[in-house]
Amino acid sequence: MTNLIRNSAIAAMMLAAPASAYAGCATGAAVGGVAGHVAGHHALLGAAAGCALGHHHAVEKQRAAQAQQAQAAQPPAPASQPASAPAPR
Repeated sequence: MTNLIRNSAIAAMMLAAPASAYAGCATGAAVGGVAGHVAGHHALLGAAAGCALGHHHAVEKQRAAQAQQAQAAQPPAPASQPASAPAPR
């Protein structure tokens, strides 16, 4: 019974939070839960760690995409003048 209450509370919190707040958490939690279960019946600990790592990876990916967009939006640098020999004195 307590598992049902706990799982319902977790699901309610995930639904109430904005999508960016838990980006990557679901896939990380699924993988971490399976890995934790296989590693000695620590599925909840694995799910929590997987959620944190999945979220971290999603945030890094989002920041990289934003940096790439910002770099693409900058105007290109002016072409430099070709180097010529110094004028004779």
